[in-house]
Amino acid sequence: MLTTTTIKVLEPGELDAALTVLDRDPVANAFVAARVQVAGLDPWRLGGEMWGWYVGGRLESLCYAGANLVPVCATPEAVRGFAERARRQGRRCSSIVGPAGPTAALWSLLEPHWGPAREIRANQPLMVTRAPSADVAPDPYVRRIRKDELDLIMPACVAMFTEEVGISPLAGDGGLLYQARVAELVGAGRSFARIEDGTVLFKAEIGAATPLACQIQGVWVDPAHRGKGFSETGMAAVLRYALNDVAPAVSLYVNDYNAAARAAYRRVGFAEVGAFMSVLF
Repeated sequence: MLTTTTIKVLEPGELDAALTVLDRDPVANAFVAARVQVAGLDPWRLGGEMWGWYVGGRLESLCYAGANLVPVCATPEAVRGFAERARRQGRRCSSIVGPAGPTAALWSLLEPHWGPAREIRANQPLMVTRAPSADVAPDPYVRRIRKDELDLIMPACVAMFTEEVGISPLAGDGGLLYQARVAELVGAGRSFARIEDGTVLFKAEIGAATPLACQIQGVWVDPAHRGKGFSETGMAAVLRYALNDVAPAVSLYVNDYNAAARAAYRRVGFAEVGAFMSVLF
């Protein structure tokens, strides 16, 4: 029998209870919800454990513990429980990421044991829209990437990741996992780009996707073509695909210091509704 407050690894039979928690905030929880909807709660298929925080036998909060550590609808008490479990287990993740408040609290408890971090991004505005851009016309040359164009899009993906994260995704395993993820998005029809004469001018992907919300990621413009408006018209095009084909709410999160990107996304119609935080190791 569960005590008044308990933390444990969720079992596959608790899927409905987990989805109920995830559905409380479909936009903020899109990353974890998308994984759970595809893989269920089996740790091998999910790529990590799903920890549950129970109060009086009721599941109240979650924490995905895989390559990322992600608190979900985590109360202060749940954060303390998740931090203690993570501390005892030892760091297995490459980042902690999630809504800024719970993530900051989680990191404050783990930093004495896991620190220092390679980088902390304490305020990453979460932006959302539910309508096509009213002010920016979609770039008609932005289209889905075909499976036979994987080699063409991959260098742009690597450049974006390296620029954004600060390390190459080709390090460690030679990029096998990263290339598999890019191929997965291309195969699912969620990778988009404008290509001219064999050069990728703009690219972006629809990463996490559920029936309620999806998340645009990996936005990148070739350095030689920045300042020409490709980020705005390209995002308007990807937004149109996302709303038509994927989900009624489209989100992204961006570093607070990237004023140009934030302004561009606002012009396309995105509004800031909260903030994420990322701790990178």
